[in-house]
Amino acid sequence: MRIPSSLRARDPRAAARTAVIVLLVCAAMMGLVGLLGPSAAGDASRGVVWACFAGLLLAAGGLHRISAARLDRVGGFLALAVVGVTVLCTLAVSAGGTSTRAQAFLVFVVLYAGFHLRTVGALLVTLLSVVAGGIMLFTSHTVESALSDFVFFGTMLGVTGTLLARSTNSQDRLVRALKQQADIDTLTGLVTRRVLDQALTTALSRSDDGTALLLVDVDEFKTINDRHGHLAGDDALVHLATIIKRQVRASDAVVSRMGGDEVAVLLRSCSREAAVHRAEQLLDAVRGEPLVLPDGTLYGLSISLGVAHADRTTGDLRALYAAADDALYTAKRAGRGRVAAAFA
Repeated sequence: MRIPSSLRARDPRAAARTAVIVLLVCAAMMGLVGLLGPSAAGDASRGVVWACFAGLLLAAGGLHRISAARLDRVGGFLALAVVGVTVLCTLAVSAGGTSTRAQAFLVFVVLYAGFHLRTVGALLVTLLSVVAGGIMLFTSHTVESALSDFVFFGTMLGVTGTLLARSTNSQDRLVRALKQQADIDTLTGLVTRRVLDQALTTALSRSDDGTALLLVDVDEFKTINDRHGHLAGDDALVHLATIIKRQVRASDAVVSRMGGDEVAVLLRSCSREAAVHRAEQLLDAVRGEPLVLPDGTLYGLSISLGVAHADRTTGDLRALYAAADDALYTAKRAGRGRVAAAFA
């Protein structure tokens, strides 16, 4: 059974590594308590402490062996925090109350949840820790004494958990923004070469009908920049990207800006004949929709296209790029404004 993503770890591998470290640290602290013996009301007996010591070591060993992704899918990291709070509370109450040692362990749980669980899970563990702390206090102190300690301790745990959740959320948003910048060309809105390479690798290994790659180059792009300015050149690229995106379906195509004035189109599950036909349709679409220059005049944009195709048995990423590049230069040498095809 899978749990909602809001209750899972942000990074299962990192959560697993930290959990192992925390369990080992807690085991070391338990071992120290076991050697020194109970020193305050609410401390568990030596037998219980050594049992916890053994349990912590077993848990650390189990986490080290189990797949982090599999554990996360069933809510293992959330369960680990919940079980930790429950065990701490149970031990404290069974020993007759609590001590600062038990409260310190609750802080560990909140810190772990704040760093590694998503917001809902982290806040849930924080709330559970506050409740557990209250149970510990009210079972060993008078109501007046427990209330003042609970307000202080509960506020500390609540603020710590909330601030950590907010901080990690901000970090996640920053990572997503950086990833988007790495994946999307800011001028045209097309995906970058990295995304295209990943999609091509997947398509080459799965497509039974073969994979086609179209390389599109704006003819005499330097002339556009020199005569009409670089803003006109940018407008030409945006114009071309808009036309291409209208001509393809996102479900079977990936459009990428390769750099400069070159655009690539990946066509999944596409035969050789269909790939050439799609390229010719794209050429006609660009011819039929002139670019509006900044001064309002119309400019007939010209493009050259190189088409390469590879089937599943012979598909190779570098060979496909090389074939499409050769076809593109063939189209350029033949007079531009046309389609040329090669097959990898």
